[in-house]
Amino acid sequence: MKRQRKLSNQAWKWAFYDWANSAFATTVMAGFFPIFFKSYWANDLTDAESTFVIGSANSIVGLLIAISAPIMGAFADAGNSKKKLLIIFAILGITSTGYLFFIPESSWKFAIIFYAIGVIGFSGGNIFYDSLLVSVANDKERNRVSSLGFSLGYLGGGLLFLINVLMFSFPTYFGLNSQVEAILWSFLSVSLWWTVFTVPLITGVQEPGYSKKNETFIVTLKAAFGSLYETAKTIRQYKSAVIFLIAYFLYMDGVDTIIRMATSYGADIGISAQSMISALLLTQFIGFPATLIFGRYSDRFGHKQTLSFAILIYIGVVIFGSQMDSAAEFFVMATIIGLVQGGVQAISRSYFSSLIPEDKAAEFFGFYNFIGKSSVFIGPFMVSGIALLTNSPGLGILSLLLLFIPGLILLRRVPD
Repeated sequence: MKRQRKLSNQAWKWAFYDWANSAFATTVMAGFFPIFFKSYWANDLTDAESTFVIGSANSIVGLLIAISAPIMGAFADAGNSKKKLLIIFAILGITSTGYLFFIPESSWKFAIIFYAIGVIGFSGGNIFYDSLLVSVANDKERNRVSSLGFSLGYLGGGLLFLINVLMFSFPTYFGLNSQVEAILWSFLSVSLWWTVFTVPLITGVQEPGYSKKNETFIVTLKAAFGSLYETAKTIRQYKSAVIFLIAYFLYMDGVDTIIRMATSYGADIGISAQSMISALLLTQFIGFPATLIFGRYSDRFGHKQTLSFAILIYIGVVIFGSQMDSAAEFFVMATIIGLVQGGVQAISRSYFSSLIPEDKAAEFFGFYNFIGKSSVFIGPFMVSGIALLTNSPGLGILSLLLLFIPGLILLRRVPD
């Protein structure tokens, strides 16, 4: 068996940015922010109102990122400035996350603004981070390097989240006076973690320069949208890929909504912050090995069957979650989600790669990533809006069936 070549230092330094910014996804987006926002910053709002604010912020930012992704990509290409723009967006995310430490109680408008800016920094930075992959790995290495980044993100985000959970659970052991202080310091720790582990990318990753003397930003922007349009036209020739992308848009919106809104929903139905944080930590560490197991299951039974099984589990989770009212049930839900969450994301990418021609993989995966980035704005707004209108968090979460069931039906209709 041929031995694989060691990855370059540049590849490792690139991958460490996943380790750096995944702390924002775990500790801030999925973990502490929704809980703390409701109990500390928005304590003058009802539970339904505060959930709607969080859901609306996530939806608006998701839509902005989806619309602006081609524009930002074109801007980066026009000036060979992917790395510079990544650093700018990272600084935006780092500073806004750090500023959460200083926002006083009952200042929910400031909190949601800086949270939204943090999400923009996180999501916008990832656009340029992804595009730098071609600068640090050749065609044969890209899957390995991409997987390395994914793995480091899981581990890095999980490690800091574990530390933050310990700070929250035992604040006096860390020299803190209360759980409120522990959460505020957790936000600051994410900012510092993100800063420190971005340094390897800043110092060690070089972006090759290409001469584009005759290409202005406007020309490059037109080319970016033109390429997107041409890809959309070309991909229509591949019926299986088109049906899958529509299904992917729907069920991934459901998956991402659960990630971002789970703790907000848990708070609305009276589950303690300690229980929810512990359950999320469990999800994080179940997810890594479960993703690998799901990959083997997919090899044996096929991508479509495995994905269908995972979406059926999510449908069951939504129904179960809409009826739950105890911490024990939240732990059950978190465990089940941990078993399938990473698998859905990984297998979706593998399945799509099997539906497209190999010589168009780069072009089609650009479109796939665009669909993925735009599939995060329906669910949060729908869940929080229905909960606000009906005064029923359960009905809000149950509305996710409107994403998962059509997604599953379309997935089953993808021609073999």
